[in-house]
Amino acid sequence: MRTLAFFVLAALMMGLSSCGGNESKSKVNQATETVKQTANEVKEAASEAAEKTKEAASTAVEKTKEAVQTAAASGKDGKTLFTDSGCVACHKEAQKSIGPSLKDIAAAYAGKEDQMFNFLKGKGEAIVDPPQFAVMQPNLEITKKMADEDVKAIVNYIMSFK
Repeated sequence: MRTLAFFVLAALMMGLSSCGGNESKSKVNQATETVKQTANEVKEAASEAAEKTKEAASTAVEKTKEAVQTAAASGKDGKTLFTDSGCVACHKEAQKSIGPSLKDIAAAYAGKEDQMFNFLKGKGEAIVDPPQFAVMQPNLEITKKMADEDVKAIVNYIMSFK
């Protein structure tokens, strides 16, 4: 935008300077002021647009937070959440597949349910089959975003297999 204003100003100055005299200088000064005013108006408009964009982004973040909180009130039981979240693709009830079985997980976390909760929220270490953690890590993004109540329901479901 500044480049355009510069070229416009330069063209005006060249055109006016060819006319000569004080009148030309006056017109150049007037053109310079007009360009400066236009540049200020553009700057103000850009600033207003940036503020509106910031407000829109803030609103979007708040709506996302509300949606996550609404999901907390999903009322779904642990088994449904476990299934709907895709956990069943890697975890079977009694046999190891890609990940450990629910029975093995429940045994390892017996009395340590808070550690399982922290693990599913991305705040703890894997204590069952740590070498498989790299495989599960992308899937933890699902449980990290879940409401605490929903993660607790999944923990309770898994612990029902001990």
